[in-house]
Amino acid sequence: MSVAHEEHQQHEGHGGHENHEGHGGNKMAASATLHCLTGCAIGEITGMVIGAGVGLGNAATVPLSFGLAFVFGYSLSTLPVVRAGVAFLAALTTVLAADTLSILTMEVVDNGVVLAIPGALEAGLGNPLFWVSMAISLTAAFAAAFPVNKWLMARGKGHAKTHEYMHGGHEPEGWRRWVPDPAPTTLAAVIAAFLVGGLLASLAG
Repeated sequence: MSVAHEEHQQHEGHGGHENHEGHGGNKMAASATLHCLTGCAIGEITGMVIGAGVGLGNAATVPLSFGLAFVFGYSLSTLPVVRAGVAFLAALTTVLAADTLSILTMEVVDNGVVLAIPGALEAGLGNPLFWVSMAISLTAAFAAAFPVNKWLMARGKGHAKTHEYMHGGHEPEGWRRWVPDPAPTTLAAVIAAFLVGGLLASLAG
């Protein structure tokens, strides 16, 4: 190996490290957190709708929403890994190891904020308080989970485990081309639109 080639490899490795710890690390952490946040939001709303539809009390609705948040959070993180060519079970195993602490942090903070807001837990989907408290709790959950994801990635854990699959530059083949892989900005826009739409509908009702 020539000295020039070795120096080039060292430069590339150093640059990759800087990207991982710097702006690249922030972008990866934001992406991972938004995937978890979107899944948590979908799971919690779904749990609330099911709970209200079948007449469950808070004691049953809260654990249901908590569990569904994990289901949808894992699902949204698994999709891009499957799209990259990894078998579903292998992708799910990778995501379970990568996202569990992030989702757990998010759910603990999210539910803690809702419990701290008077009347938020009892507010139904037609109550503006539900949507306002949801927006506040999800914002707090993102703020809490973001440093957790960045801390994990700095140690080669968390989202770093799925990074090589999700950002490896390989084009998906066959049916995998149809597996969705929404951009973080799209996920953020969906969350915002959903919360605003729900708030406006509750105010109109």
